[in-house]
Amino acid sequence: MPGTTSTASSISQAPSTYPTRSIFPQAPAFTLETFSNRDFIVKDFIENLSDSAVHQNRRSGPTNQAQAFDPKPLIRSFEHALNRLSALSGELELRENELSAAVRRAESEHASNVQTLGRKLDQTIDSFHQLDTSLNGNSADDNGVGGNVAVRIGEKLEELDRQRVRAQDSKFLIQCWVELSERGELLLLEDIRRQGGGEGKVRCANIARQLTKISQKLDPESWNHVNGTGKVNGTKGTNGVKGDHQLRHNTRELIEKFSETMETDLLKQFDEFYRRANLEGMRECANILYDFNGGASVVGLFVNQHQFFIDRSQLITEEVAGDAETWDRLADPDAEPPNAEPSLQSLVDEVKIVVQEESAIIKRAFPYSEQVLGRFLQRVFQQSIQQRLEMVLEKANTISSLAFLRSLQTSRSCISILIDDLKAHGLTEHPETVSSQITLILDQQFDELFVPYFVGSTYIEREKRSLEELYSSLLFKFTIFHSRRRKIPTTFMKSLAKSGSEMLASARDAYVERLDSSDLAPAQKAMLLRVAGLKDSDNAKAQTEIDVTDQDGLLSVGNTKRMLKWLAEAVGRGLELSGGSETPRDVYALLNLLLTNMGVIYIETSLDAANEVAASQENSKLESDLSYLPNLHSAITITHLMITYIKTVLIPLAASNITIRREMEKTTALATARLEDKINTIMQRTIDVAIAWITKLLAAQKKSDFRPRDDALSGGGAWLEMLQTPTCQTTTAFLTRLHTLALKALSPSSPNLSSFLLELALPTRHLLLEHFKKFQVNAAGGIMVTKDIGKYCELLRGWELGDVDPGFEEGLEVLGAVGELFVVGPEALRERVRGGRWVGCDLRGYVGRREDVGSVGVQSVLSLL
Repeated sequence: MPGTTSTASSISQAPSTYPTRSIFPQAPAFTLETFSNRDFIVKDFIENLSDSAVHQNRRSGPTNQAQAFDPKPLIRSFEHALNRLSALSGELELRENELSAAVRRAESEHASNVQTLGRKLDQTIDSFHQLDTSLNGNSADDNGVGGNVAVRIGEKLEELDRQRVRAQDSKFLIQCWVELSERGELLLLEDIRRQGGGEGKVRCANIARQLTKISQKLDPESWNHVNGTGKVNGTKGTNGVKGDHQLRHNTRELIEKFSETMETDLLKQFDEFYRRANLEGMRECANILYDFNGGASVVGLFVNQHQFFIDRSQLITEEVAGDAETWDRLADPDAEPPNAEPSLQSLVDEVKIVVQEESAIIKRAFPYSEQVLGRFLQRVFQQSIQQRLEMVLEKANTISSLAFLRSLQTSRSCISILIDDLKAHGLTEHPETVSSQITLILDQQFDELFVPYFVGSTYIEREKRSLEELYSSLLFKFTIFHSRRRKIPTTFMKSLAKSGSEMLASARDAYVERLDSSDLAPAQKAMLLRVAGLKDSDNAKAQTEIDVTDQDGLLSVGNTKRMLKWLAEAVGRGLELSGGSETPRDVYALLNLLLTNMGVIYIETSLDAANEVAASQENSKLESDLSYLPNLHSAITITHLMITYIKTVLIPLAASNITIRREMEKTTALATARLEDKINTIMQRTIDVAIAWITKLLAAQKKSDFRPRDDALSGGGAWLEMLQTPTCQTTTAFLTRLHTLALKALSPSSPNLSSFLLELALPTRHLLLEHFKKFQVNAAGGIMVTKDIGKYCELLRGWELGDVDPGFEEGLEVLGAVGELFVVGPEALRERVRGGRWVGCDLRGYVGRREDVGSVGVQSVLSLL
């Protein structure tokens, strides 16, 4: 191409400032490493080839000049690249063939090595099996030679070695004995002891123990003579030869002296290690002393010299502190008991910290840590805690019986929490739970602390005595009040306030005697007087009569709740303190105490008073005094509270003992039946007294009330304006008062109230029916009869007894119809007497009392009857 040739020649002839270069640009060189590079990108590689093929001048020429595309440089560049790639491909193929051949050679060598190693492994396994078979003696062709023989030889060698060691020890022991018996010295042992080291000291301890046994057998005289003086070996020497007058030494004294010296040194060393907190040294000394004498001396040293016991021994003489208010709360049965005594609580808190800290030291310092910890715990409980506990309980006993029991409960609870905390901590087993041996020691120490207070029936007798004192104090004025009651009283309240020569002073004398007892603490005396409502015992004793009010003789639900609260506290305390198999028996004792004080002394005494008053009213000429009825409500309420408490609390606690439970149920049933009988007797007598008094009131009815004279009618409207006759008014007033008292005595929702009112209403209705047969009635009097009967019926209907007895309403309707018999005319009367409601009713008795009974109309009616 001419154009191209001329252009190339002109360029080559022109001067240039650029470096000399080929006419055709060289393609970039590349090798296999170019394609092995991780950053190799095909696109970039092609672009580099393209850029290298285009001349620099052409790339940098003006953009506005149109240039024809020349593919030749690109073709030459790509051809060169292809040639280079072909060369590299051949080179790569050659290298691949070389590597493949090397791999095949390596695989062949590897297979050969694997086969060789497999044969060697099989040979090794076969050799191992042969050796194992030979050692176990299971081979049939070894003729007893092999493993068993090797084992027997080993055992023989070990036995020979042990015999050698025993022979050396025996030789050394004989040398020590000869030295001891002939020269009275133990230099060989002293040398070993001075050398130090744990093994040497252990060997010294063992040899000293063995020398003691030899001395007991070969030198019994030194053990038989207490004074330990030496004697001349005259008749027989140690070897039994007669006439040998050599001086013998007291081997026992020498051995004991050496043992004491060694033990003293070890204990001194142990104490030094303890003061420097060298636990490893302590452990070494403790181990040696354990082999020497069982470790009793080192344990005693560790426990007795502990700073806790030294400090506590100085504080044990301190008196039990506590402010007066706290002790007063402890003795007050109505106040909540305080927590444990402060000094005891402080001791328990300190013991918890000390035991937990020392258990870690004991575990590291003693190889027999549980034995040491057990001894430490025994000392803590038997000395520190027990002494403080006894001081607290002695102080509480000087306050009152209740204070003692409450202190016993809080102290036991406080120490029980300590035991649980120590078990949970684990002590030497921390952070695991405590071992069974330490658990047994803790439980044993806890039980031994409180065993003296729960031996036999000691505890329950204390509880009973405390409750009896409180109950006697609370019921003292009540008992005095009723002891002054006459056997045949006139009225209820007057009989309770009346005093005379027949007064019963036994309760007062017994209580005053108890207050003046020398064994009664002053604080308890003041508390009992406060509960009883007295100022002081001297004043109570000096007075001929103790002032009591009517209110003192009445039952009080508040006092009952106090008594049950005291008993509940005693029961809860008993379950917490004693518990176990003795609970049914203790609960039975408390049941009898409750039934005696609340059932007999309190409730029955009040019921007896009401019963006697009711009995005295039967023949009374005055209006019946029924003021005792409201007190029945308190008696019934208290009885219900007592029985509910017994069935809910006491009897279930005796479930583990069927015999005692049945006895409690039987006793409760008898007491309940006795109280119910007394209440029923009072109510029945009340009904009898009421009916008797109603009979007397009706008997006071005047004949002129239902047959007024003409002058009474003509004198004005006063008689006609009367609503009821005076007899009706007094009778209904009495029944109204009785109904009001019955509502106070019996709960309105109780069926007993309805039964009582029905028993009262039926006889009253019968009395009224009979009452109106006795009087002659004229026309004006019939109106008054109707008014009276209407008032009676209105009153009785107000008691709402129709649901209890449906026939009662029909009876009232009959009573109301009786009044109509006196006011209607003869013709209407004929219609009135017809019907089935008059069955069993004496109509002739009523019709015959009409003033116009002689008329023809009334007579015709009578003829029909």
